[in-house]
Amino acid sequence: MVNQKNKALNIILWIAQGLLAAMFIMAGMMKISQPVEVLADSLPWVTSTPLSLVRFIGFTEILGGLGLVLPAVFKLKPALTIWAAMGLALVMVFAAIFHASRGEFTAIGMNIFLMGIALFIIWGRRKKSSVLVKN
Repeated sequence: MVNQKNKALNIILWIAQGLLAAMFIMAGMMKISQPVEVLADSLPWVTSTPLSLVRFIGFTEILGGLGLVLPAVFKLKPALTIWAAMGLALVMVFAAIFHASRGEFTAIGMNIFLMGIALFIIWGRRKKSSVLVKN
């Protein structure tokens, strides 16, 4: 029975990792590739933020998204998945603070939601269902 629960949790964690990774990779690609004018349609804050910071945020989101899945998929230092989730959770804390400082309180809900998924991944991969490395 315990093994069934662990297997189910592992599947749920993989789904969470995949969805969170896809979200951050897509958001990051958008931030590094689109002109500010296009980004401003969906992210109004980019017009008052240095472009280099917007691009840096996008780059870190891509790396974090890749870090959520690639180490575990290739079973090469799968603990890096936990570190990637920690980094993305921290990015969401900073994003929430940034949005609060600008009075954009409606954006904070998404930051908290994404941070919650990242924290779930941290908890699950550290305590309940780590990715085992086969020799």
